[in-house]
Amino acid sequence: MANLLESLRIHTTVVADTGDFESMKLYKPTDATTNPSLILKAVQQDAYRPLLERCVKDYPLADAKMLVDRLLVSFGREILNIVPGRVSTEVDARLSFDTRATIERARRLISLYRAAGFDRDRVLIKIAATWEGIQAARQLESEGIRCNLTLLFSLSQAVACADAKVRLISPFVGRIYDWHKKQQGSAWDEAANSGEMDPGVLSVSRIYAYYKKFGIPTEIMGASFRNTGQILALAGCDLLTISPDLLSNLAATEGNLNARLNSASAQNSDIAAIDASEKNFRFMLNEDAMASEKLSEGIRAFVADARKLDQLIANLRQS
Repeated sequence: MANLLESLRIHTTVVADTGDFESMKLYKPTDATTNPSLILKAVQQDAYRPLLERCVKDYPLADAKMLVDRLLVSFGREILNIVPGRVSTEVDARLSFDTRATIERARRLISLYRAAGFDRDRVLIKIAATWEGIQAARQLESEGIRCNLTLLFSLSQAVACADAKVRLISPFVGRIYDWHKKQQGSAWDEAANSGEMDPGVLSVSRIYAYYKKFGIPTEIMGASFRNTGQILALAGCDLLTISPDLLSNLAATEGNLNARLNSASAQNSDIAAIDASEKNFRFMLNEDAMASEKLSEGIRAFVADARKLDQLIANLRQS
């Protein structure tokens, strides 16, 4: 009998959510995603610290921003030598509300990849799904630079990304689940909010239905999972990016899956078209306490880790 990971691959493109090369070699994902927190975690391990040390040594005159970009691309290059598909590399979260600076940083990341011999079609530039980030992605996509809009928690964000013709979005399942569980406190019923009824799963399913009903080609990649039940409930989603621990759990469990999401059923959805204008985006996001809070919280967390990475580089240069 097949294991759940093998069965999932039949319906969904499996992506590794990690900076750990060995996990990628073991589980053989098609694509891989990284973020500031994953890179920070990786460079503090003995196995990956040499990548940081090499960047600092090879580019002694580079400023901190350029060194971080070179480090991100160093990780990306190693990943692209393992996976057959794409790697997602994130723009500094401190630029989440600066459209022009995000565009310039994305162009630089792509130029570094191209200088290293990798075609830009194998790279997705990750950008926070703020209004400013989405508009940066609109311009980048028009230039042929493919984007992955992250920290996405609502249909309003997904609709704006579709209007910008973004290549891929990463709706966060686990963080939505976390918010609702915290809000309900002692009243939370885990059994009633699991599987297809998990609030994070419901959010991604709604986005999937909207995209498929209206023929939107933007890829949907569920992200930020807390358990395998969330993953299994989204079998059939375009892509799912999964941590090594959960990949391990899926690989160790025998079973066969049927797709839970499919385009045919989405066509019958009664979901209505949504205005993609800036004023409606901002109003809908403001009305959604969960999405507003988790977007802000996520940016703050990535900024905090970016600052820690800056400090690691500074310390290494002084040593």
